Parts: sequence; C-alpha cells; structure tokens
Amino acid sequence: MPINRDYLGRVYQSPEPYEVTRGKIREFAEAIQDPNPVYRDVAAAKAAGHTDVVAPPTFPIIMGMAGVAQAALDPELRLDFSMVVHGDQSFRYSRPMRAGDVVETATRISAIKALGGNEMLTLESEISTVEGEHVVTAVIMLVVRGGAEQDVK
Repeated sequence: MPINRDYLGRVYQSPEPYEVTRGKIREFAEAIQDPNPVYRDVAAAKAAGHTDVVAPPTFPIIMGMAGVAQAALDPELRLDFSMVVHGDQSFRYSRPMRAGDVVETATRISAIKALGGNEMLTLESEISTVEGEHVVTAVIMLVVRGGAEQDVK
C-alpha cells in the first residue's frame, strides 16, 4: 500500500530533550572508530577553539533516527518498514554539536516521490537546543521498494 500522501509536511516532535554528554560523544566516536581527540579530550577541543568536546559530524543521526522511528510506527502513514532501504543522508550545521547541549528534534516529512515503481520518503530533522538555538538539520531519504503512485512535493 502506498505511503499516505496526506502526511506530507507532518511533524514528529521528540518526546523529551536529548542531553549530549561527553560519554555519549566518546562512545559514538569509538563506535565509528574516529580517533580525533576533539571528540574525547576537553583540552584538545579547547585548543581547536571549542568550549568542550564536540560530536562527530554524523552524531545527530541518533536524534534524527528517533523521528524516523516515530514515522515508521505511525500506522496512518502506511510506511512498510520491511520494504525500506537507506537512500541518502546529509547534515547541515549551524554550529558543532557539543557536550552540554540539550536538544529537541522536530522531524518533518518533506517529500514523498514516486520513482521507477518505488517511493522516496524524505524526512528533515531540525535539531535545536532547548533554548531555541538551531544546531543542525539532519536529512534522510528512504527508498520504499514497490507501491509507488504519483509524486507529491
């Protein structure tokens, strides 16, 4: 069954703020095997001009995927997650994410397109501090194999 086109523009709000900690940043850097000291060492981060350790550029995937999960679990969207493959990912930063940030995420369905019998679902996650400062926009495009109809943009 095709994705519900009426959901274009729908926003999924994070249920609670996410606290970015030094430990979470370090664990993520270890998981992706990135040895950059600005992800682990406060002195190295400060020497590089930051106020604290900063997160690797792909760290916001944690918050962005929470919004994707909300969409995937929304039965009225009609997203068959068993047919989904990852299509594309990008991040647009206003500033680096750093330890001490407490952020909220609003994930919006920004495009639903048909292409070659597949559907392309694009979600944009606006990640901002609880004070309202924009940090990063995480964009993910999912390919839903089969079931395509008309384009909505």
